[in-house]
Amino acid sequence: MIPATQTHTLADTLFPASAESNKWMRNVLLAVGGTVLLTIAAKMNIPFYPVPLTMTTFVVLTIGMAFGWRLGGATVALYLAEGAIGLPVFAGTPEKGIGLAYMAGPTGGYLLGYLVAAVVVGWLAEKGWDRNVFTTLAAMIIGTAIIFAPGIYWLGMLFGWDKPILAWGLWPFMAGAGFKIALATAVLPLAWKFLATKK
Repeated sequence: MIPATQTHTLADTLFPASAESNKWMRNVLLAVGGTVLLTIAAKMNIPFYPVPLTMTTFVVLTIGMAFGWRLGGATVALYLAEGAIGLPVFAGTPEKGIGLAYMAGPTGGYLLGYLVAAVVVGWLAEKGWDRNVFTTLAAMIIGTAIIFAPGIYWLGMLFGWDKPILAWGLWPFMAGAGFKIALATAVLPLAWKFLATKK
């Protein structure tokens, strides 16, 4: 039974499970499907200014909000585990390396940020933050900041804070981040409104 302070997630509403065993199987399928979406998103290379963008952060945050903090976090953790064992699921793999060596490189902090962000925005979604534009926007901004914070920190640790870390790891990606925040802010509340019309 869901506590009064918690709401159904989008995944609970779209794919309800009638029994605990069905819920377990549903969660496994959603988690595996989520890692496939994350891999596809990481491999995208969409022309954008000032740098091309992938849709990985969009998918991470959308999965977190649609799945809730437990399943969203587990999905991203599974994705990271796939990368850790050497599957070429990340952007730039296998060309830029695979496995733990890749994860310890310049993008390692962002990968950690994916996991934390999915959990945080998933928790916010369970409090109903994905139901309207304003709270979804706030959740997406929070989640994006959580992704960038360890990413920037790790770049500083690897290359030294005397280097132009923000110019490498933040400023070029802000326009793309804004686009993905706006997209997620539109998609999630619209999905709930669509479901409400089908009741």
